Amino acid sequence: MIQKPRLSVIIPTLNEELAISEVLDQLSKSLENSDEIIIVDGGSKDSTVEVAQAYNVQVLFSETPGRAAQLDLGARQACGDYLCFLHADTITSDDLKAQIHRVLSENGVVLAGFVSIMRGKRSRWLISFLNYTKTYVCPFFYRPYDFFFKGLRLLFGDQVMFCRRSDYIKSGGFNPQTKIMEEAELCLSMNKLGRIKQFHQRVYSSDRRVAKLGLFKAMRIYIYIALGWAFGMSTEKLNARYEHIR
Repeated sequence: MIQKPRLSVIIPTLNEELAISEVLDQLSKSLENSDEIIIVDGGSKDSTVEVAQAYNVQVLFSETPGRAAQLDLGARQACGDYLCFLHADTITSDDLKAQIHRVLSENGVVLAGFVSIMRGKRSRWLISFLNYTKTYVCPFFYRPYDFFFKGLRLLFGDQVMFCRRSDYIKSGGFNPQTKIMEEAELCLSMNKLGRIKQFHQRVYSSDRRVAKLGLFKAMRIYIYIALGWAFGMSTEKLNARYEHIR
């Protein structure tokens, strides 16, 4: 009998008590008993950890602040054949594991993600469309050769990135010192091993940042960060412009 690949879902948290329950409820419908959920907390001051522990999931604590450090810690502690990096405010479908297995079974695909739809009291279709297109537009202008000939795509955290654990380790994984654009840096590393794909299945992320900042301010910040990163601006300067909202 062929053993099914085991999936490890890694969720970085920081003061996510209002969002984490919905995510964990959804995952309970998606995963099998052999799979695992790993919460990596970055120093929450609210009841995030207590809420997570009530679901009987594994909880780790990152001594190094920042999402990249949390994700890397979770990935290296994971036991699964597949890794899925999930934000604490992003809802996936009921057949998450089947979709991941289907995509990673494709020849040459080493990293993939979904189509992220931002929603709250209303869907944010403009931001969602920009999120979809930047996966292709950014690498097209930033690294056209890799885009056309090596299958480079740039994925971001709200797209629910997933890969084989063996490929993650081989690529070097997330750099724990990176404070922003850690997903894009992982894409560049993983692209040395194979193709990156955006799978046309929707996942749904909170629009709380856009709702707090306003549409146009949020867009200005996103564009500034994308251009700054592409032209080599330090992640410290970029991170200073990024407002972490809960």
